Amino acid sequence: MNTGLRNSRRTSGMPQAARLFLAPLLLLAPVVYAQTVPPAEAAPDQDSPLDPMPDIGVDWPDMGQPDDVALLPRDPAAEAAPLPAENPVEAVDAAPAEEDIATFADTGEERRYTLRLAGLDGIADAQFNSRFNELSVLHLGEGKPANLAQINRRIKEDSELLDRLLRAKGYYAARVRSSVAAPPPGSDRLAVTFDIAPGTRYLLSSVDIEGLASTGEREPRLRAAFPVEAGDPVEADAILAGRDALTLALAENGFPFGKVEEPEVRIDHEERKGDLDIIVAPGAYRTFGQIRMKDEALFSARHVQRIARFEPGDTYMASDVEDLRQALVATGLVSSLTLTPVDAGDGEHVDLAIEARPAPLRTIAGELGYGTGEGYRAEVSWQHRNLFPPEGAVTLRGVIGTQEQTASFTYRRNNFRERDHVLTGLLSVSNIKRDAYDARTITLAGALERQTNILFQKKWVWRIGAELIASDEADAFSGGSRRTFLIGAVPLSLTYDGSDDLLNPTKGFRLGGRISPELSFQNSSFGYARVQLDGSIYQPVSDRIVIAARSRFGTILGSTVDRIAPSRRFYAGGGASVRGYGYQAIGPRYGPDDKPVGGKSLAEFSLESRIRFGNFGVVPFVDAGNISTTFLPRFRDLRIGAGLGLRYYSSFGPIRIDVGTPLNPQPGDPKVAVYVSLGQAF
Repeated sequence: MNTGLRNSRRTSGMPQAARLFLAPLLLLAPVVYAQTVPPAEAAPDQDSPLDPMPDIGVDWPDMGQPDDVALLPRDPAAEAAPLPAENPVEAVDAAPAEEDIATFADTGEERRYTLRLAGLDGIADAQFNSRFNELSVLHLGEGKPANLAQINRRIKEDSELLDRLLRAKGYYAARVRSSVAAPPPGSDRLAVTFDIAPGTRYLLSSVDIEGLASTGEREPRLRAAFPVEAGDPVEADAILAGRDALTLALAENGFPFGKVEEPEVRIDHEERKGDLDIIVAPGAYRTFGQIRMKDEALFSARHVQRIARFEPGDTYMASDVEDLRQALVATGLVSSLTLTPVDAGDGEHVDLAIEARPAPLRTIAGELGYGTGEGYRAEVSWQHRNLFPPEGAVTLRGVIGTQEQTASFTYRRNNFRERDHVLTGLLSVSNIKRDAYDARTITLAGALERQTNILFQKKWVWRIGAELIASDEADAFSGGSRRTFLIGAVPLSLTYDGSDDLLNPTKGFRLGGRISPELSFQNSSFGYARVQLDGSIYQPVSDRIVIAARSRFGTILGSTVDRIAPSRRFYAGGGASVRGYGYQAIGPRYGPDDKPVGGKSLAEFSLESRIRFGNFGVVPFVDAGNISTTFLPRFRDLRIGAGLGLRYYSSFGPIRIDVGTPLNPQPGDPKVAVYVSLGQAF
């Protein structure tokens, strides 16, 4: 973008000010700089007209093409001033007179060099250094042989780069000198040095934001969004960050079509100051109107309105629109999505036009696994994620394993009547043969729950369910004889998640409770209630180490342990319980084969240190737990396991391999147990 110079006079004797259109530094957005009249010139005749000024606009250069670098107007007074005595430098054209430098220049020999910047103490922060290192041609070529002509060309380009970076931080009177010197003792590389005298940092004498008066009562809030004030440095990054914050504030306060023009700074070199002007076109205030769907094959407008966190008539907020976009993406049903605010035409509302393209809706998935005490396991599933629109998914699942064979049908309706609510229905037929029991089970279950997920991790999660179970089971208490149980259950759960990550928490805590009143019929009817409490805490001790701890307590109120169906008792041991022991192997044992029988109460504890090295980590751990046939667990009978885990931190969560050993095993417990899964142990 080019523009002509606009002349402006100040009071008598004041220099004409330069105009600066700021744009994001180091990005390819256009920016225009205009020349200034040197203050060192004689004051013009007050009565004579100004000379016509030519169009001197230039585009902001492509930072990858240093030959096109455009400079801000230098302060002529600073250009003529000598450098400080304590910072002596030599110009490139006046290369040192050492014999090897002269020979180097005459022969065109190529030599390696080192680069040093001097005089930037207190100025060159991490951002400054990063920008210079990314764009400096000298830095990119450091360590590679070059002749003197090449080095000189690079020095010229980097001098212009340094000048630009300094002006971006408000140092408009900076001077940059360079030199090439012979290698210092003990080195074979030339020394390329930039000696920099930053000069005075220019400050803003005024900040004028035009156009906000039409926003009415929202004007103070919008003005506060632009933090730059008079007296602050003329720093491009701060000004542009303020512009972006003001643009966002407009979109968050009911102005969907608001625009903020490029900031304009008038530089006065004589006063070492600048005046900042910003023009804002806020447009009209708007509230949300209707949602318009271009195609309702995936979602209806009514369903999308349920998902949205805003209602018609609410103040338009861009963050609400972005939240809706993420929620629609989280359904997994869309491959591309656009949400566009459209004026409703009534002078009050803005409608939201949504265009969604469907993603592949069918998925076939498979899984192979192995666990000590559980054996091998293979699972395959087919899913249609929108067989019953909107968001009505059907999943067919089959499991074949050493100890389990299962076939199931699941219906799942996401965002059921309200955002984040999930309705599920399950029909399952399974044959499970564990050391503790053998069960052939038919399950019909349903639940309404508020779930958490990786994109929207919830603080509070709850679940209300109902189960009807018919199960033919045998265990050590029955002497191998099979018993048929008919069970009705109403499981309820409530969980608070105060951690910072769903799969890999590093701080915070979690606390959850479950209760399941159950009515069982086996020869006669009887009732009981299963109660369980879970808690975990995560404490970082350094950038690489997190200490994690977990506890779990459970009890069954009512009935005796031998009357309760074996599949409904508490068990402990395994990768998600006490590592080092076999799956469900901890607790009382019964019968001639010394088989575990589960119990009425449960206690578990875990402590581990998660030590991370980049994408990998190690986790030493200690677990303890016990199962008791009494109402309360017996802590004196705790079984303890310890071991070491390995972690690979993938983009979708940590993959863990844990190897544990029992410290006080019972007869028949393995010496080593191995567990592999996705996510941390807790």
